[in-house]
Amino acid sequence: MRSSGLAQSALGVALLVASAPSAAQAQEIDALRGMSIEDLQNINVSSVSKIDMPLSDAAAAIYVISHEDIMRSGAATIPEMLRLAPNLQVYQTSPANWVVTARGLNGNEAAQSFSNKLLVLIDGRTVYTPLFSGVYWDLPDVLPDDIDRIEVISGPGATLWGANAVNGVINIITRRSSDTKGLYADLRAGPDRQVLGAHISGQAGENLSYEIHGRFLHEDRFFLDAAGTSAADAWRHAEGGFRLDWTPGDADALTLQGEIFGGRNDQLNLQPEHTSGRSLTLHWNRQLSSGGEIHAQAFYDRIERDDRSAGGGLTTVDTYDAEIQHNFTAGAHSVVWGAGARVVDYTINGASSFFFVPPHRSLFIANAFAQDSIAVADDLTLIAGLKAEHLPYAGLSLLPEVRLAWKLAPAALVWASANRAVRSPTPFDEDVQERIPPTVSLSGNPQFTTEKLTAFELGTRLQPAPALSLSITGFYHHYDDLRSIEFGPGPFLLNLSWGNNLKGRVYGLEAWGDWHVTPWWALSGGATLLWRHFAFKPGGSGLIGPDQNGNDPPYTIKLRSSFNPVTDVTFDVEFRAYGPLHAESIKAYRELGSRLAWQVSRAITVSLSGTNLLHGRHQEYPGGDFIPRRVLGGLELRY
Repeated sequence: MRSSGLAQSALGVALLVASAPSAAQAQEIDALRGMSIEDLQNINVSSVSKIDMPLSDAAAAIYVISHEDIMRSGAATIPEMLRLAPNLQVYQTSPANWVVTARGLNGNEAAQSFSNKLLVLIDGRTVYTPLFSGVYWDLPDVLPDDIDRIEVISGPGATLWGANAVNGVINIITRRSSDTKGLYADLRAGPDRQVLGAHISGQAGENLSYEIHGRFLHEDRFFLDAAGTSAADAWRHAEGGFRLDWTPGDADALTLQGEIFGGRNDQLNLQPEHTSGRSLTLHWNRQLSSGGEIHAQAFYDRIERDDRSAGGGLTTVDTYDAEIQHNFTAGAHSVVWGAGARVVDYTINGASSFFFVPPHRSLFIANAFAQDSIAVADDLTLIAGLKAEHLPYAGLSLLPEVRLAWKLAPAALVWASANRAVRSPTPFDEDVQERIPPTVSLSGNPQFTTEKLTAFELGTRLQPAPALSLSITGFYHHYDDLRSIEFGPGPFLLNLSWGNNLKGRVYGLEAWGDWHVTPWWALSGGATLLWRHFAFKPGGSGLIGPDQNGNDPPYTIKLRSSFNPVTDVTFDVEFRAYGPLHAESIKAYRELGSRLAWQVSRAITVSLSGTNLLHGRHQEYPGGDFIPRRVLGGLELRY
């Protein structure tokens, strides 16, 4: 009832002012009508080298989900937005939970293995959990209109981003408050899902802009089977926050961001799990008179998961992080270097059958890195870098990288790379204790070491015609010391522990492109082909089989059509196809989503969107729910 009242109040205020949009808002809406291929190729990205550079010059398998893509898709949550990236596998397992991977290793719940080789950041703040190196996807939340772009790198990025940037990096970059001036409200509702978001932003002085935002999401329960047995796992999430952007002079820019959130995850035959958290992030940029730049960042983040009422435990994690970097150009050299430190303080008060020993630790991580881009010739650049990182359980790790970029023509880039990356041990690897009396025990291994990746890539980015762009990457990943389940000492009939006795290789091909067929119709999409082979090292137990780190589809295909049939009307269709997960009996499937929107005026847009339209219910991931079809009506208001 209180949420309904909040929605009515927000809509009432927005409708009173919706008849007189500002010129800035009118320009913003016009910009959403489409970007040319040249515009797309000239988008600046920062995740490849930690400095801004045109996408056309980025020597990496990077895909950019633009602000326009997000708004036209109708995606309400971050994982839904990530479905737009052709170089990601995205599976939904319940209203609150998702699995997101790049280049495979999508986890195996039966083996207590989770997707844990993807680094995710929001404005430079890491949102993966150091407890198991994965992401709780029910926690990070951003109002879609506040996102400038999402940069998705498939392949390792450890030299710049550190341990756990193994198979990819997702960097969510939000818009400055000076770019979102005015009032914005977004309401979407259907029988089983409701989404309400709003922000208000403006100037608090000549050099200071602000934004205040809030969001509420509710998703009704999914199903245990195709027959429609309720999984009783509805999800609610509410978030609020602010952003201040201050430019005290021509050389300096400061940003302060904060948020607080809370949520509730219903559970079948159990009491709900409650989540909460807060964060505060400070950024400082200074442009140097020499042409270089200094960037410093510090953040504090706290998350809490409370499952005690259902017989589980209470987990709290406090993260303190600071880093600084400097980039400059000297002759043929373009250098970025820096250092950082992080303290993660956690407490896990587990249940009698699942707990950690010790239940509390403070983890310290420190790093220093440098990368040099050397102009060997006018059209040839050699990029070499190294990160030295101190990890809590593993000590010092060295993470090198070498890339070579050859600009054959202004619209043609060929690049190659060799990288080393690691996934660092976590409390789940070292300290976990699981008991199922009287026969089964699983214990962490204090000798667990880093999981290692050596990766090789060869790629090209082309614009063969003014209306067409392509990106193609071939890759070979060699993994060693992957986590395995081994027999341990003890009196139990089945006493198990973690080991590092799996190794293997994954290789494949990624390709995607954009084609602006006409000024009012654009097509985009891509595909990933994946081959994998894993085996136990000598002395490995062989328990569960070599695919315990994941059972990935041999192919994924994603296509999108963005169509403007008449003035002020947009129609978008998204298709995805996933190959079968043979070892887990998940069949190949195809799904469709679409959104029809009418911009009634500069201030008002109405829409109708649908997800999972080809099936009444379907399952995407082993042990996951059967996901229903959803249809939402939407109303966006701007002033």
